[in-house]
Amino acid sequence: MGAIGEMTLEDAAREAAGNWRSWTCFVWDREREIDDPESWSILYTHNRDSGLLDQSNADVFAKALKPFAAGNDPDVVFESHSHWAVGHVDGFSIRVYRDGEITDAFCTYHNLSERLAEYSILHENDYSEREHDETLDNLADAVWRLKSLYELHDGWESEVYSWLSDKRPGSVENRDDRGGYPSEGDLREAFKALGYERVED
Repeated sequence: MGAIGEMTLEDAAREAAGNWRSWTCFVWDREREIDDPESWSILYTHNRDSGLLDQSNADVFAKALKPFAAGNDPDVVFESHSHWAVGHVDGFSIRVYRDGEITDAFCTYHNLSERLAEYSILHENDYSEREHDETLDNLADAVWRLKSLYELHDGWESEVYSWLSDKRPGSVENRDDRGGYPSEGDLREAFKALGYERVED
């Protein structure tokens, strides 16, 4: 399927409706539960191995489409399907047409896809927060060989992150969309500068 965000709404709707029918080795359980399966599209936003950007953009789609998932006959159903390569893929099925008209749900999806075609980040603040939080988690992982050598108080991660951001920004830059991951050398320099005491033998 072509890039929906680069198509007109009408072309995108025609391309999306029933897209799942062309997939090999795929069985959609909901096909038997609805009267108009040909009017629905299955659209994935992320998978188990997705990086921070895909996770952030997926959350924007999810929040925008959530109102259309309410009620007994919704136009959006959130889906998670198993996948041999990445464990699972997540997204939603969306009714493209209702009574011959393009649904508001699909219009909302298309509007976001148009934005995404122009710029890869749908929510700058959310993405930045994810980068920051992931880097803090990475700090806790990167320190595993050093933590027994220094007296680290609660909240040390934020202090070290701030020092590295100011003095060695490259060490906390996002890598492979998984957050920053400083080296032991960077951590040692931060600990020394911040006055963290070594544990006495």
